[in-house]
Amino acid sequence: MSFFIIAICKSGYSQNHDFGIWFGLNSEFSINKKLELDLSAMVRTFENASKTEQLFIEAGASYKFSKHISAAGSYRLTNMLEDDDQYHLRHKFMTDLKGTLPLNDFSFSARFRLQLQSRTYVEDIGDDASNFTGRFRVKCLYNIPKFPVNPYVCIETFSSLFEESEKIIGKERFTAGFEYKIIKKHSIEAEYIYERDFIPRVSDISIIAFNYNVKF
Repeated sequence: MSFFIIAICKSGYSQNHDFGIWFGLNSEFSINKKLELDLSAMVRTFENASKTEQLFIEAGASYKFSKHISAAGSYRLTNMLEDDDQYHLRHKFMTDLKGTLPLNDFSFSARFRLQLQSRTYVEDIGDDASNFTGRFRVKCLYNIPKFPVNPYVCIETFSSLFEESEKIIGKERFTAGFEYKIIKKHSIEAEYIYERDFIPRVSDISIIAFNYNVKF
C-alpha cells in the first residue's frame, strides 16, 4: 500500500505525466549450475501508448559465485525514436553485481549495474560521447507456498557517473508486479511501473508491462 501512496503523491508534483505499455520476451539458457546465458527483446511505447519509443534486443551472461552472489554482463542494441522523429541506434554495455538473501518465503535482492551508453544520433555538442550511469535496485519477492503467483516490489535509481550533473539521482523507478508460473519453465509477469525523470525537467510516466519468460 505504501508503494502506491508514494507513486500517487509523486505524480501530483509532476508537470508532465505520460502513459506507456511495455512488451517483453526473456529467455534463459542454463549452461551449468553456475553459468547462464540470457537473450531478451522488448518494445516500449509512450505518449499514452500511441507511439513506439524504442525497440531493443539484449544478450548477456551471468555467473553465480555462490547461492547469494552473482555477476553478469550484457549488450543491448536499441532502436530509439529521437528528436528528429526518426529511429536511430543506441548501444548499451552493462555489468551487474547482485546479491540475494532468502528469508522464509521472502527473497530480498540488491543489484548494482554499471551502464555505458553511446548514441548514433548527434543533435548537440557532446551527444556522440559515451556516458556512464550507475543503477541501484532493491527488490522483495514473496514466494507464496504451493501457489503459482509470486508478487514483488522493487525500487531502482539511476545516477550519472564521471560527469557533472544537476541531480545526484537523475531518474527513479518504482515497480509492483507478480510472476505467474504457467508450467515449470514458462512464466508471465505483469507489472505497474512508475518512473520519474528529473533531467532536463521533471517528467513522469506510468507504465503497464507484460513479460513472457522461458527457461531452457
